[in-house]
Amino acid sequence: MLRKFLTLGPLLPPLLVQLATSCSSVYGQDLQTPLGLHAGSLRDATSSKRLITPELSAFIEGLRESAQIPGVTLGVVQLQDGQTPRVELNAWGRQTEEGDGKDLTPDALFDIASCSKAILAASVGILIDDFAHGRNVTPLPPNVPRFDWDTKIHALLPDDWALADEWASSKANLRDVLSHVSGMPRHDFSYGPGDSPRSVTRKLRDLQPAYELRQKWSYNNMMYKMASYLVATYANTSYTAFVSSRLFEPLNMTSSTFWPDKAAAHGKLTQSWTRLGRRVPFWFTNDVVELVAGAGGVISSVEDLTKWVTVLLSKGVDPDTNKTIVPRSAYDEMTTAHAIVSGVATEPDVSIMGYGLGWQRWSYQGHETISHTGAIPGFSTRVAFLPSDGLGLVVLANADEKAAANEAIMYRIAEDVLGLRRIDRPVGIDPTGQAVYLVGDYQPVEQSAAEIKSPQPLALDIDDYAGTYVSPGYGAFTLCAPSSDSQYCTSVLADFSPFRPEGRCQSQINSYSINVTDSDSGSASPSLYAAWPRIWSTHLRMVHSDGETFTLEPTALFPHGYGADKTAFETFETVTSEARAVFVVDESAGARKVRGFGVMIDEDAVSDRKRRAERVEEIADAWFERVY
Repeated sequence: MLRKFLTLGPLLPPLLVQLATSCSSVYGQDLQTPLGLHAGSLRDATSSKRLITPELSAFIEGLRESAQIPGVTLGVVQLQDGQTPRVELNAWGRQTEEGDGKDLTPDALFDIASCSKAILAASVGILIDDFAHGRNVTPLPPNVPRFDWDTKIHALLPDDWALADEWASSKANLRDVLSHVSGMPRHDFSYGPGDSPRSVTRKLRDLQPAYELRQKWSYNNMMYKMASYLVATYANTSYTAFVSSRLFEPLNMTSSTFWPDKAAAHGKLTQSWTRLGRRVPFWFTNDVVELVAGAGGVISSVEDLTKWVTVLLSKGVDPDTNKTIVPRSAYDEMTTAHAIVSGVATEPDVSIMGYGLGWQRWSYQGHETISHTGAIPGFSTRVAFLPSDGLGLVVLANADEKAAANEAIMYRIAEDVLGLRRIDRPVGIDPTGQAVYLVGDYQPVEQSAAEIKSPQPLALDIDDYAGTYVSPGYGAFTLCAPSSDSQYCTSVLADFSPFRPEGRCQSQINSYSINVTDSDSGSASPSLYAAWPRIWSTHLRMVHSDGETFTLEPTALFPHGYGADKTAFETFETVTSEARAVFVVDESAGARKVRGFGVMIDEDAVSDRKRRAERVEEIADAWFERVY
C-alpha cells in the first residue's frame, strides 16, 4: 500500500530559531532539524522539555524510510491551565521532486482530507449558535420552531432531502447524519466533477441504504457534503466563505484555504505522491472545491492547524484573545461519542472507539484521545488532541495510504510527552504500498496452487456483457469489450492500452498487482473497460473472477505519467480492493441475455441486506440495468 523495520537516522545539528510575538509561528530555519517553537519566550520554551526531540526526529526519519513517505510535517501543542500555549513545528523530507529531498517546511500546504470534517461540524455548531442568539435571522421553513442538532433534515431542506428509507428520511437529524448513523453506506462513486452539494443531497433518494437509521455506524462522505449545502443555505453565503470568515480569519490561519490555485499562488503547496512513489496532481481541482469542501477540502499546514488544535484544547476559546471561536455547546456536541465505531478494543492499551461529529474518541493507556484521520490520493493526515492532558498534534504526509505511520507518530508523542509506557510499532509497506504495522515476522499471505480454485466460466461470450448500463443514483456508462469498435470504445481501449497485458511492462504488473489478461489475448480472464469520471477515478476495469462475478476496479489512469516520470501508471483506492460486480443473465425462449449487474463495494452492507433479501438487485450497493 519491504518489510524493513525502523532505521533511525543520525541526530541532526542544533536548530536556529527566529523569535516572534506571542503565539505566532517560530520554527527552525534548518527545516530538517529536530525542534521548532512557537508561543511564549525563547528562554521559557527552551527551559522546558522539548516536545519534538532529536530522538523523535530520528524516529520519524526512520518511519519515512520504512513506510516510503516523501515528506512529513508535524505540529505539537501543549496547553496547561493558566499557561501560554507552547507549539513546536518541524518538517522532514521532500516537498518537490525538483528539490534536494530536504525542502519540506512546516508552512507547506496539504489537503487535510477528512480532517476537514471537524471544521464542517464546528461550522454547523456556529450556525446553530447564531440562530440561538439572534445573530442569524434567516427565515426557517414553516413549522420549524428552532434550528439545533435535533432538527430533522427534511424540515430544513424540504425540497432537496429524501432517502429511500422513508422512516429514516423523516426522522434523521443533524446529529445522526454527522455521526454516521444515517444507515447509508459510502456510495463514493456516485458523484463526480459535475455535481454540487445540492445535487449530491438530491441524489441520496436514489441510493440503496445499508442499515436502519441509528442501527450501525457507517461512514458516509455524502452527508458532510449535504451539511455544507445546509450551512450555505442558512448562512446566505457559500460554505467556503463561511469557514473563512468564522474560523480561518479569527484564528489567523492566513494560509488556510479551500482553493488549490490560491494555495499554489502562495508557493507553499506541497507536491504529492501515491503510496508507491509516483507523483500525482493535486487531486481536488478548482471546479470541485464546493463539492468536496465539507467532507475533505480544507488545505492547510501544521503551522495553521496548531492554532485550530489550541482552540480545541481550550474547549472552543482562543487563549490568546479569550474570544470564543467555537461555542462550548458545539464543542461538547462534536467531541462527545454518539455512535460506536468499534465495540471491541483492538489492543490491550486502546479502548473501544466512539464517533462524535467529525471526531473519533477513545482512550489510550487511560488517556482520553480525540482524533480524525484523512486520506485522499496524494495525502495522509491526522489531527489529534488529548483534552485532559493539554496535548495536541497534527501530522501531515504527502503520500497516500500512510495512516499507520501517522498513527505511530501520534502514539509515540503521547507516550513520550506524558511519560507513558512505550509500545514498539514498526511500520513497513504491504505489496500495494500501503503503510502497515509489522507484527513479528510479517509476511504476505500467499495461496498455494492447491488452494486456488478453478473459476467457473461466463455464461456468455465477453462481448455479450458489453453495453450501456444505468443506475438512478450513479448514472449511465458504457462497458467495452476488447473487441468493441465504437468511437467511444476505441478511445477507452486506447486509454487502457499501456495497462493491458500487451502494453504493460513487468514492473507495472508487479507494482500494481494487476493480473488482468484479456480474452482477445487467449487468456482465461475476460475483461471489460469503461470511462468513469468520478472524484476518485477516471476509468473502470472489470475482470472476470468466477461465474457471473467480476472484480470491480475503479482506477485513475495516467497513460503519459505525471511530473518528471513520463511512464504510464495508474492508482486506485485500496478501500475498493474487494469490490465486485455480479451480472444477472436471464433466459427466455432458449435465449440468454444480460439484464444488468449489481455493484458490491461495502461487504458489511451487502451482508446486512442479505438478511432481508436474496436477489442481486436487492442486496447490491447499486443495481445497473442494461439499456443498450
